[in-house]
Amino acid sequence: MENLKEKKILVVDDESEIRIMIERFLRKEGFFRIYTAADCDSALSICRTNKPDIAILDIMLPDGDGFSLLSSIKQFSDTPVLFLSARGEDEDRLLGLGLGADDYVVKPFLPRELSLRLMAILKRVYSSPMTDDHYVFRLEEQTIDLDSAVVHKNHKELPLTAKEHAILVKLYENRNRIVTNDALCLAVWGDDSYGYENTLMVHIRRLREKVEPNPSKPIYLLTAKGLGYKLLVKEIR
Repeated sequence: MENLKEKKILVVDDESEIRIMIERFLRKEGFFRIYTAADCDSALSICRTNKPDIAILDIMLPDGDGFSLLSSIKQFSDTPVLFLSARGEDEDRLLGLGLGADDYVVKPFLPRELSLRLMAILKRVYSSPMTDDHYVFRLEEQTIDLDSAVVHKNHKELPLTAKEHAILVKLYENRNRIVTNDALCLAVWGDDSYGYENTLMVHIRRLREKVEPNPSKPIYLLTAKGLGYKLLVKEIR
C-alpha cells in the first residue's frame, strides 16, 4: 500500500499562527509534502500547479470563503476536502458537506483530532481495504466500482467522495438488507458518529444523484423509514 504520509496536503487559513501550527504538527506526524495558502487565489494556484491530494480549508478567507473555494476546486479536481472553521452551526456543516466536502472540524480543535480525521479521509480515498475481491457491481446502466471509488453513468465517470465511498461499502457489504442509521454513521464517522443522521441524509441524497436512474424516485438505494437504508443489488460481477 502506498505510504499515505507521502500525500500532498494543502492548508488554507488566513491566520498565520494556525497555518504554522498545523504544518508543524503534520510534519511531526510524518507528513512532509505540505503547501500553505492564506487566501482563495493562492490556494487555487497551488491546486492547479501542485495538485494536492487533500485540502484543509478555512471558511472565512479575505478574498472569499471556503464554500466558494471548494466549488472552484471541484470544477477541475476531485481533491478531498476537510473544512476547518470557527463556525460550527449545523447549517454551515451541511452546506459544506452538500458541496462535496469530506469532513468538518470546528475550531478550537486538538491537533491530534485533525490528524486522525485527515488520516481517515486519506485511508478511505487512497487505500483499498478490499483486497480479496473486486467490488464492482451494476445498478441498471450504472456501474459502481468501489475499488476505484468511481461510478460510471451515461458514459461519464463520477468520482465518489470519501464519505460516499464509505457509505456504499457498508451498504454493499450488507446488500439487500437494511443497514441502520447508527451502523452507517459508525462506519463513516467512527466513534464520533453521534448526531450525524442529518449529515448522512445529505450524503445519501448526493449518492442517489450518482447511482440512481432517477434520484427523485430511487429504486436501488432505498430508505427504510425510521431504521436506515438498503442497497438493492441484482447483478454482481
